[in-house]
Amino acid sequence: MEVVSVESIPIVLGQEEDGRWWADIDSMPGVMAYGDTRAAAIANVRALALRVAADCIDHGEEVPEPFAKVFSVA
Repeated sequence: MEVVSVESIPIVLGQEEDGRWWADIDSMPGVMAYGDTRAAAIANVRALALRVAADCIDHGEEVPEPFAKVFSVA
């Protein structure tokens, strides 16, 4: 059995000149978030990605690719 978690979805990180951190999930266009710290940016982008996936489920739309395995049923 394979178990996939949200933590296994790749996140790209960077830091702005003003010190803010940003986090982006390349495989989910538009899913990008800022945070005062690296950890906050990661938490914010994970929460946003989950909201996007939940919205797709609520509307009967296809779940974004990174979450296909996370929400798959065997």
